[in-house]
Amino acid sequence: MRYLPILIVLVLFSCSNSNDSDNAHPGYDKDRYERAVQLAHSSIILDGHIDVPYRLNKEMEDLSTATQSGEFDYPRARKGGLDAPFMSIFIPAKYQLRPGKSGKVADFLIAMMDSIIAQNPTKFASANTPADVRQNFADGLISLPYGMENGSPLEDDISKAQYYFDKGVRYITLTHGKMNHISDSSYDPNKGWNGLSPFGKELVPELNRLGIMIDISHVSDSTFYQVLRLSKVPVICSHSSLRHFTPGWERNVDDDMLKALARNGGVVQINFGSEFLRQDSNTEGKAYRTHMRQFRAERNIADRDDPAAEAEKKRYRSEKPFIYAHVRDVVAHIDHAVQVAGIDHVGLGSDFDGVGDSLPVGLKSVADFPNLIYHLLEEGYSEQDIKKILGENVLRVWQKAVDFASSTATHN
Repeated sequence: MRYLPILIVLVLFSCSNSNDSDNAHPGYDKDRYERAVQLAHSSIILDGHIDVPYRLNKEMEDLSTATQSGEFDYPRARKGGLDAPFMSIFIPAKYQLRPGKSGKVADFLIAMMDSIIAQNPTKFASANTPADVRQNFADGLISLPYGMENGSPLEDDISKAQYYFDKGVRYITLTHGKMNHISDSSYDPNKGWNGLSPFGKELVPELNRLGIMIDISHVSDSTFYQVLRLSKVPVICSHSSLRHFTPGWERNVDDDMLKALARNGGVVQINFGSEFLRQDSNTEGKAYRTHMRQFRAERNIADRDDPAAEAEKKRYRSEKPFIYAHVRDVVAHIDHAVQVAGIDHVGLGSDFDGVGDSLPVGLKSVADFPNLIYHLLEEGYSEQDIKKILGENVLRVWQKAVDFASSTATHN
């Protein structure tokens, strides 16, 4: 295991980046914060969902250096102790309507990330198994495993699951913002399959066979339970928070779902977006998006970045500032998940680079993981339990998927 000397840790934390929040916030206990820093760098921190690939698809930046945008780059990841961020191979639902387009987008994003890893062998490394993550950690490298957000590139060809496994995809989020050929979506009022499609029911055991984790973030409630009944191995919610704090919002999971996930052996990975964490933030976010859709429709503006739309965004926000959550709200979600599901069934799935300007105070980038650890320590969590939350729980689920695939291959 890699332990950075405390002097190096403190030097790393003294480095500045224009996109960071202040790490040592006023009022923090110095000794507890130093303990949080040490724990961040002596533990494997696995983040279940970071939207770096699609961010770079819009505007390329060198991740090996401090970037001017986004929430992830190498210096900030090192500063925060992040070791294994799953790179989201995100496929927008709009591409589902164009045959072959989803696959082309997925292949491009994977090739781009492969290239970034190849160009930075002293900083980043591929990771296809938990053993790879642990070895990279020991070698001082940041693992960049891949998770596909939206299974639309599979189309109706079950063999494409093997194709994307061979390309390094280690979890698949079955759908995204719209119902697709696999399942219904939490965001889509059209529940055409009432859960999984016939192809989806065929896909679940195939993903088990291959050792690809099944991600049931974004899916409808019916889909959630159907996957749990069909899967032979634990599953993940790679970037979901808790409906207890956002009543009625299907995108988050409720207490019964948490209990079912625990019986399955799976893990819910808490999303850091303010709208996932607080009801008032959620309500305000929905009101803002409704207003902007109406504004663009009335003026026949198709481009979200149109100057008139940008000006309206600023005007709206000047009158109705967004309500930001706090890092303590993330801890509240963790606490509730632990109380309902148990300490072995909670992890982190920040959605950095994916939730826009809605990140909580104290968790504005990957540099800020020590702030989260600080508050977990403050709440009385042991270092052993914090390590579970930071990464060990998801590594256990991932290993279960690998072991099941290995045993299936042996028996065949």
